[in-house]
Amino acid sequence: MGAINAPLARPATLRLRETAAAYVALTKPRIISLLLVTTIPAMILANDGWPSAWLVLATVAGGTLAAGGANAINCWFDRDIDELMHRTQGRPLPRGRIDPQHALIFALVLEVAAFALLSGTSNVLAGALALSATAFYVFVYTMWLKRSSRQNIVIGGAAGAMPPLVGWAAVTGDIAWPALVLFAVVFVWTPPHFWSLSIKYRDDYARAGVPMLPVVATMKETKDQIFWYAVALVPVSLLLTVTGTVGWLYTAAAVALGALFVREAWVLRGDDRPGAAMGVFKHSISYLALLFVAGAADRLLLA
Repeated sequence: MGAINAPLARPATLRLRETAAAYVALTKPRIISLLLVTTIPAMILANDGWPSAWLVLATVAGGTLAAGGANAINCWFDRDIDELMHRTQGRPLPRGRIDPQHALIFALVLEVAAFALLSGTSNVLAGALALSATAFYVFVYTMWLKRSSRQNIVIGGAAGAMPPLVGWAAVTGDIAWPALVLFAVVFVWTPPHFWSLSIKYRDDYARAGVPMLPVVATMKETKDQIFWYAVALVPVSLLLTVTGTVGWLYTAAAVALGALFVREAWVLRGDDRPGAAMGVFKHSISYLALLFVAGAADRLLLA
């Protein structure tokens, strides 16, 4: 009897794994990993050294839950246009792998868990900041600006810039100028980062009626905007030195990394190859990660 029933167990197990994978996909884990790389360095700078391992783990976990819930709500709301875009057609909701109502409940549970974890392990301010990032991402970016304004990613980028504030608040219980500078770095970094990606998927956004800059502006204007934002990022990143939070190691890294980013953006202006913008997109990821790592290394090695 066991031999007869054994084959039936495998499909059930596979279905369970596929369902779990679909729920994980709703949270957009690759995006979360990029956002959280800004959290731990902010905590190190706030503590002037390593905070407790438990606090770091709890803050990262809480931030992951909050960002995952926000992304899942985004998937729930955008499921209509996700069906139209080749880049997003494989997401769980367009493919019918998860019931939309279940996806929304899942997202809300993640947000409640995030607030409870952050508030319980650090302080209410950290939990409130995480929830405010979700609210901004959902109501301001996803439900309002994304489909109505060419400034969608410029203003909406404030949500993705919140993790440094959450990390700082988790350590200190307040918000100080260095934390606001870290917020500003991510805020200014977001447009050139995302516009570089949206150049590649311009036709997708046009098909879905989403007014990303490459859709509503010429390619020249889009590339010019990427360049000028990259230029603006350099002095913004150096404001952290002005606060006295970091020293020469971070300053040297900010100048070098900023110069390389500006150079990549400048070269893109004269490069008409279809995949050229993806080089700037990938470089922007390295830029942000290395800049924040440099800030943490500065405090750990030179403090």
